[in-house]
Formats: sequence, C-alpha cells, structure tokens
Amino acid sequence: MDLESKVKKMGLGHEQGFGAPCLKCKDKCEGFELHFWRKICRNCKCGQEEHDVLTSNEEDRKVGKLFEDTKYTTLIAKLKNDGIPMYKRNVMILTNPVPAKKNISINTVTYEWAPPVQNQTLARQYMQMLPKEKQPVAGSEGAQYRKKQLAKQLPAHDQDPSKCHELSPSEVKQMEQFVKKYKNEALGVGDIKLPGEVEAKATEKNNVNNGDRGTSAAVGAMEGKSADQKASQYFCYRCKLNMKEGDPAVYAERAGYDKLWHPACFVCCTCSELLVDMIYFWKNGNLYCGRHYCDSEKPRCAGCDELIFSNEYTQAEGQNWHLKHFCCFDCDCVLAGEIYVMVNDKPVCKPCYMKNHAAICQGCHNAIDPEVQRVTYNNFNWHATQECFLCSCCSKCLIGQKFMPIEGMVFCSVECKKKMMS
Repeated sequence: MDLESKVKKMGLGHEQGFGAPCLKCKDKCEGFELHFWRKICRNCKCGQEEHDVLTSNEEDRKVGKLFEDTKYTTLIAKLKNDGIPMYKRNVMILTNPVPAKKNISINTVTYEWAPPVQNQTLARQYMQMLPKEKQPVAGSEGAQYRKKQLAKQLPAHDQDPSKCHELSPSEVKQMEQFVKKYKNEALGVGDIKLPGEVEAKATEKNNVNNGDRGTSAAVGAMEGKSADQKASQYFCYRCKLNMKEGDPAVYAERAGYDKLWHPACFVCCTCSELLVDMIYFWKNGNLYCGRHYCDSEKPRCAGCDELIFSNEYTQAEGQNWHLKHFCCFDCDCVLAGEIYVMVNDKPVCKPCYMKNHAAICQGCHNAIDPEVQRVTYNNFNWHATQECFLCSCCSKCLIGQKFMPIEGMVFCSVECKKKMMS
C-alpha cells in the first residue's frame, strides 16, 4: 500500500486541519499534512498543536469522551444526531464600562474557558490569579496556550483505541481496561472554593465519621482563633505559602480536604504546566496531567507518541519504541540492525544523515561521514585527513599541529595569515 492510499484509508483524522499554517515554522511549512502514523506534520515535522488548526469541536469531543462513564458527566452533553459526548465548556463573558473622552464604551472580555462555579466573582478572581499570558481570553496568547496544552496534556490516543495506529484486538482490550482503571482511580477535575468552605466540609465529614464526639472541641478551636491566625492557617500544597481566606483556592477531591492550591500552583508535577481546565490525575500524593500520568504507568513510543501495550518493544537512546516504529525520522525506513545517527533526539538512517544533516568539510566541501574522524572548530568542520585539514595559504597539513583559525580558514603561522589576508 503506497503512502497516499494509507492516508486515504486513515480517513477523517488526516483531513482535520489539512493545509493549516504552522505557527512555529511560518512560511517554511507548506501547510499541515498529518504523517500516516506519527502525530506530526509531514511537511515541517511539527505537531498538530503547533499549527493554526481550528479544533475546538474536536477537542470538546475528546474531553467529552474522557468524562464519559465518570462522575463528571454533568460537564458533558450528548449530541442528538450521533450521541457523541461533547464537553460543555463554561465560557465566561465579562463586560466592563470603560470611560472614554465623550461617553462610556463597553469593553467585553471573553474567556474561552472558566471554572464552572455559580459565583462569577470567584471565577473572575481565579482568572486574575493566573499568569496573564495563560489566561484563556479569546484571541490572546493565553487562548493559544490553553489550546496547545489540551492537545499535549490530553492526547486523544491515550484514551481512544480508534485514534491509535493498528492496535491488535489484545492491545485494544488492554487499553480499554487501562482507561477504565484511570477513570476510576486517578481522573479528577479541580473545584474552586474559598479555603473556609473546604475546612467546613472537612469538619462536617469528620463529624459524620466520629458521631458527635469531639464536635464541640473542633468548633471551639475554630472560634477561638483570632482573625490574624485564621488568615494564615491555610497553606498551598505546592508552594507552602499562606493562602488568604477571601481568595479562591483550587481543591481536588481525590487529594482530600486537607489540600489546597493557589490557582497558579495547580500544575502537573512533571511538566509544571497549568493543568488545562483543572483536569488532573492524582497518584502517590502528586498531581499529573493526563500525558505524564500515563507515562508513569506505561512506556510511550517515541515514534508514534502512543502508549505501548504490546509485550515486545525496543529501548534505544533512553526512549521506548514499538518494534515497527524504530524508524528513520526522515524516510521512515526501519532501523533494526542498521547504522543510524541521532539528530535532535530523533534517529536518522545513514543515507538520510549524509544527505540532510551531515557537516560539510571546509577542505573538500563534501559531507563528513558520521563514522570517520573530523576536526571541529566553532561551526566549521574538516575531515581529519592530510588532504583536508591544511593551511589555507601554504597547504601544510595541520593534524597534530598548532593552527590559527579565521572565519572558516586555518593557518599554520602568522606569516601565512598575513599573506592570505593582505
């Protein structure tokens, strides 16, 4: 099957965003075209999240599927026509009167996502406590950041076998069990509360667990605290700094009532990025984004970016690979038993390396084989041979000798340098 047939066979997933410009490569990329098994553009090798692809519907379906069969079904709605669960994002529109010279104009700010809380003042405070460049205001850098993190933190291929490339029936079954397990044991959505509300809920829960014993003592302890003490009794679980009672805090149910986070501190413990839409995975006392939780449970293929559910896979260069995906990053030829060179953490076969990446010798102007010795100075390279590493003036061999480099040329002496530069 040729490449074109494979792309056609893969269907809609490959038509999504076709031709979209790359925000990273600009004009160097001819437009987004998805590789038939890697999750990157065939033209520029950047991921789909780096391209200006309008994916809000696709992303809402993905998050909707994630919340299906969980306690978070209130955050999804099923489409009447096909029954696909869609994420009901809470979009917040704020209108602020702005005094102009003659009259008052209205400044409208639309947040593409906001915490789904009834108290809009609390939601607004939450947004203002996030770094400015990460606030998801429509059309801003923050909205682009959220979109990118949705793609990165919650890959569709980490939860949906149909988004994966050629899984066996056994692998599909394993993946479905894995997804069911993390939905039951780790997945959660943060909630915005005032610190006092969480404490009251914790006290209430303790009272239910302990009967009436100790209730008056607990209430008395709270009443006995001065205003100053009460303001400083709450600490952020991540940064350990005080939290003000009147400021919104993020609470994660799976972590328990004794833990709170500043809005800007509710981040993945691996990548330190804000947990997109407060979707977290809780494991061993740590918050993870979806990607890094899955990485802590399963090996991930460095070729196709999918989790590996087969028993046989390759480990090379500190990374894991499906056997069929340990391929040249340029031409996709299988590298098992072949010579390869790592270029930007990606394996490249020797012919592609010589053609696309090899250093050029300043002496003979040919590509330098990765297996032969070379001399490197700054960004200039030479074959380490008597024919190539020579004085640019008198052609004396400089191997093992002192030399004077000047803009890609090398000289054996001050005299040769003066002669050549005059």
